Amino acid sequence: MDNSSLRRPAETAVTQCLNLQPDESCAVVTDDKRKAIGEALYRVAAEITDDTVFVRYPPGDQHGEEPPAPVAGAMRTADVVLAPTTKSLSHTEARSEANAAGARVATLPGITEGVFLMGLDADYERIREHCEAVLAQVRDASEIRVTSPQGTDITFGLGSREWQLDTGIVHEPGEMSNLPAGEVFLAPETADGRFVVDGTMRPHGKLDGVHLEFEVADGSVTEVGDPDVRAELEAAAEAVGRDAYNLAELGIGTNVAVTELVGSVLLDEKAAGTVHIAIGDDHAIGGDTHAPIHLDGILTEPTVYADGEAIDLPSAE
Repeated sequence: MDNSSLRRPAETAVTQCLNLQPDESCAVVTDDKRKAIGEALYRVAAEITDDTVFVRYPPGDQHGEEPPAPVAGAMRTADVVLAPTTKSLSHTEARSEANAAGARVATLPGITEGVFLMGLDADYERIREHCEAVLAQVRDASEIRVTSPQGTDITFGLGSREWQLDTGIVHEPGEMSNLPAGEVFLAPETADGRFVVDGTMRPHGKLDGVHLEFEVADGSVTEVGDPDVRAELEAAAEAVGRDAYNLAELGIGTNVAVTELVGSVLLDEKAAGTVHIAIGDDHAIGGDTHAPIHLDGILTEPTVYADGEAIDLPSAE
């Protein structure tokens, strides 16, 4: 792919999403496998401010792994951070500390050039409107139920946890977003029931007719129907025990520019009208569980009920 084709999505990320200014500093954090995307972002950022650095390191071994200390330092001291990396920095102390220091952060975990082109070719002001419309329907609910034709029937108790918006518009100090963006999400306090993933889930990618089944009780996954997902959770459990099986996240996709699933969790979980449910770490999104894993599974045909009433979900444009 001609790297010049990456300029337009890079401009969307740097200007519309992050609103980088000439008097600000910017750190582009990437790794050896995502260098082309990192370089495209760096070129655009460097045209805006001379205080731009390009930080590259070897890819991590797993999502949520802390980056090297010099990388964390660059993130913590910048006004704006863009992180296209093979393994996610979203659920790391480095990202949390950068936000706490006032940085505006956009992580692009697992981004590919194709996803970069598709997911950033969007009007993020419009996506923000869809986020706010979904939030208005769920904000005051104490309980969310999700069902699907594939067999999902799971109920989430929200307790004191607050919904968060991933709009892609990161203009205020301390804000963070994934890019591509477009979801309304939270870390529920409790969860009970069953969910069936039919869209995309690591380590498989796009499932294409395969259904992955999970049983949940008291906020923890108790049965995993797929051996590959089970193996990843068991590996994480060697470090943190049952916390690896924490029911970590309920998210609702709002990116109306995503018209089909492509097998990238980063993009597919944002698809308008989908729901994703995650297992593992939730401390970075308002929960209290620390785990070296955060596995999202995407449901393509959900019905979402807020205190018993079905809500209107956005659909692809």
